[in-house]
Formats: sequence, C-alpha cells, structure tokens
Amino acid sequence: MATLTIQDETATGGVLHRIELEVQQEMLTVRELIAQRVHQEVAAYNNRQSGIFHGLVQPTDSERVLNGFRMRQPKPIDAEQQLYKALEGFRQNGYFVLVNDRQVETLDEEVWLGAGATASFIKLTPLVGG
Repeated sequence: MATLTIQDETATGGVLHRIELEVQQEMLTVRELIAQRVHQEVAAYNNRQSGIFHGLVQPTDSERVLNGFRMRQPKPIDAEQQLYKALEGFRQNGYFVLVNDRQVETLDEEVWLGAGATASFIKLTPLVGG
C-alpha cells in the first residue's frame, strides 16, 4: 500500500487543497484514481456531516465558500452522484490531471502511483462572457 499526495491547484499553480490518499495498487486507471479520491472525500465528510466539504466537485444543494463547499442543510453526500459529476467534469475539461508531472489524457489511461507519486487536479475557471 502506498500513500499518494493529491493537490487541487488553480491554473496559475496556487494550491487550493492537499490530501493524502491510501492506494492499494501501484497501477490504476485515471477513472479508478478519481473514484478512490471521491469516495474518500465523501466518506470523510459523511462521518462528520458538518463544516466545509473539501472535494473535487461541488455537491448538489451546496454553496461555494472560500476553501470548499458548505451544505445548505446538513445531510450525507451521495458518493455515486459525486463520482458521476467528477467523471463528467474530466470529460468536459472542467479540470485536468497531472500524475507525476505528466498530463493524463483519458479516463482509461493507466498511471503509476507507487511511493513518492503525486497527482495534481488543475481546476479550470470558465471565462465570463465567452
């Protein structure tokens, strides 16, 4: 088992959030990486069900705050719904992923996540009026 460092970054390189993810296998597809990340984020929030949700995508019925998302009503977040949004966000270029400083292109691409591996999720901001 290895520990993978995941960073959420802005397009200009600013780090928004950093988490450690325990991965069982050294080789995963990007789809599996995103799924493990989303399930860990949702489980962490659902265990405490309060405060700010730090996640890849915004949950339904939440509002964006400085460092994450605040649920309007305290309730569990649906992990499968979050995963669907995260995978769709990747397909629609809402964010891109760098694994070991190399951009991955597809959800089915296999990546190495052994000791010392890193993954950066670069969130893109849509242009206003474009």
